[in-house]
Amino acid sequence: MEDKLIINRKNLKREDGYKTFSVRIKEETVAKLNKLAEETNRSRNELINILLDYAIENSKVK
Repeated sequence: MEDKLIINRKNLKREDGYKTFSVRIKEETVAKLNKLAEETNRSRNELINILLDYAIENSKVK
């Protein structure tokens, strides 16, 4: 029996429950988001997810 290091192929499509896409955001909104990120010591990405989750849960369609 040979002792060899087995390295599995990396899954290029990472299934972590997240989807990456781009959006256009006003510069003033980005500035506010950056300030909030600095104040809370959180990343913009984390804040965007928190804010979107809150907005979706607290929205009503008429």
